[in-house]
Amino acid sequence: AGRVPGGGGGSGADMALALGEGGGGGSRLRRQLESGGFAAGEYVKQLSQQSDGDRDLQEHRQRIQALSEETAQSLKRNVYQNYRQFIETAREISYLESEMYQLSHILTEQKGIMEAVTQALLLQADRDDPALGARRAAAADPFLPLSAKDAAANEEGRQRTLTTLLEKVEGCRDLLPESPGKYLVYNGDLVEYDADHMAQIQRVHAFLMNDCLLVATALPNRRGAYRYDALYPLDGLAVVNVKDNPPMKDMFKLLMFPESRIFQAENAKIKKEWLEVLEETKRNRALSEKRRLEQEALPRPAPTPPESTNPFDEDEDEEEEDEPSAEEEVVDLSLEWIQELPEDLDVCIAQRDFEGAVDLLDKLNEYLADKPVSQPVKELRAKVDERVRQLTDVLVFELSPDRSLRGGPRATRRAVSQLIRLGQSTKACELFLKNRAAAVQTAIRQLRIEGATLLYIHKLCHVFFTSLLETAKEFETDFAGNNGCYSAFVVWARSSMRMFVDAFSKQVFDSKESLSTAAECVKVAKEHCKQLSEIGLDLTFIIHALLVKDIKGALQSYKDIIIEATKHRNSEEMWRKMNLMTPEALGKLREEMRSCGVGNFDQYTGDDCWVNLSYTVVAFTKQTMAFLEEALKLYFPELHMVLLESLVEIILVAVQHVDYSLRCEQDPEKKAFIRQNASFLYETVLPVVEKRFEEGVGKPAKQLQDLRNASRLMRVNPESTTSVV
Repeated sequence: AGRVPGGGGGSGADMALALGEGGGGGSRLRRQLESGGFAAGEYVKQLSQQSDGDRDLQEHRQRIQALSEETAQSLKRNVYQNYRQFIETAREISYLESEMYQLSHILTEQKGIMEAVTQALLLQADRDDPALGARRAAAADPFLPLSAKDAAANEEGRQRTLTTLLEKVEGCRDLLPESPGKYLVYNGDLVEYDADHMAQIQRVHAFLMNDCLLVATALPNRRGAYRYDALYPLDGLAVVNVKDNPPMKDMFKLLMFPESRIFQAENAKIKKEWLEVLEETKRNRALSEKRRLEQEALPRPAPTPPESTNPFDEDEDEEEEDEPSAEEEVVDLSLEWIQELPEDLDVCIAQRDFEGAVDLLDKLNEYLADKPVSQPVKELRAKVDERVRQLTDVLVFELSPDRSLRGGPRATRRAVSQLIRLGQSTKACELFLKNRAAAVQTAIRQLRIEGATLLYIHKLCHVFFTSLLETAKEFETDFAGNNGCYSAFVVWARSSMRMFVDAFSKQVFDSKESLSTAAECVKVAKEHCKQLSEIGLDLTFIIHALLVKDIKGALQSYKDIIIEATKHRNSEEMWRKMNLMTPEALGKLREEMRSCGVGNFDQYTGDDCWVNLSYTVVAFTKQTMAFLEEALKLYFPELHMVLLESLVEIILVAVQHVDYSLRCEQDPEKKAFIRQNASFLYETVLPVVEKRFEEGVGKPAKQLQDLRNASRLMRVNPESTTSVV
């Protein structure tokens, strides 16, 4: 509530301004309604007092209504504009986040490289001046062991501690083989949070060793016992500090491309210790790895064989000297592209240059194809295999259904082709088909269920079979040289067809559509299914097998409806001729009977507009022939007996009624009329049904022939009133 601007009342001139015509009046009305002290009750009261009649109020009401609609449209435009800006902002934030992640990764690598260069320079200075190196080492570590015995004892204590702690972790014994150089650096409890929603996931215990980080989850009913969760080598691990944002604080993020995990320490001090010890351990790991490679690069003197006292060995030795041993062949791994191969692979993976990464791997495999497997080659292979695993994980993520499903099957070609080149054809096939299954399912779910069932089925068939055809063509392109994958595609096509039939049946059969609508829908589905034959894929038998149960139910339901309607008409049968009243109605009936296949209907028409048949028999003929026509659209061999038995049951209802009426009727004139209707049924309708069934199915129906022969007019006891069929 409020007050009218300018006081309690308004003058007639003010009211005239408020009611003014044109744009000026509308703007004044808008300003008056938008004022802070506007009182609706006072405004209406004054308006009713100043108006000349109902017409003025109606006009004012229309202006307010137009102003309301204009305001609503303006609000919609603003909401849509803000929504678009929000989407664009979210997209930019996503891009910025990925760029920041890549920048952080590059900075971490640069920091490691600079520290490694510094350590290498110090090592070179130590080699030049051993005394200076000893003094620097003593100053850096005042607790340096004084003897080899003390160093061995210290190493043994570290390994004993590691073994004791790892005995509490289930499932890590096989993943962490005992090695003399592995020891525990740091461990502690952490809380893991979801990276997207910052919701607490679980409590974990982390074990930092000198070459890897082990993450274990706490067992609920066993205190101090843990279960293995993940193991991350320090070579591919990056640590990022997470800025405190209350209540989220004391957190840090571990980056293991392409995934990341966020952990929370107990307090700021423990968080700082984790960050420092992780960086220090990574630095020591890189330094020790560099030292090991330098030691292995040094030439090793060949071992001198023991002197032999056998005089015959001299001749053998002379022969062996002439033939070079295969073991003496050294693989040259000092080539620049081989030395930089692991880093180049990391760059290709980070830049999503999958083709370049696989090209480098093929080049390496080709170079090492005819080379002996020496220890340096094994170590190089181990490094490369780790990058191959990372590349495979990225390609698998590219094909996961969680990614965008837009772009059709061709959008997956890049990842699939590279997985095949990596020798992962089976995994590529599985992921490709899972991706396409999710895409087809999403497309079906996004279809709007229209009011007209046939319109929806047209859209459903177009979406599904087009997607299936495109998937088949793309599959044939991608897996042309992998014949073993085609069986997986057939299995996938069958499961996809089952998903399609579920949506089809829910809309057509579960909603109790008429038999004619169901027949048209099934016909549309069959026609679309035949399109797959152009690529050599025939799924017609699958769609028949999946629809047979629903079609049987529809036929039996419609059969019951016809039988019930026929029985109801039979109960009201008066055995009178039909009078159609107008020539137009008679002509329409002739056309309907001609479309049913009854060509001699004119012999049953009389003078004027009379038809020498009962209304019950004519209605039964039209309904039976309509049922037969719709059922033949649904026909396939599995439905032969169901359709035949339904026809026999429907015909028997009419035949029994005619036979019973013929036995019971005493009036000679009506009895002659009943015989005429019976003759129409036996000699005209039943042969037409039999002929049309044979045309639609392709073979005669013995049951219909037997029914026609057994249902002819029989000589019966005139006194009998029982019906014999």
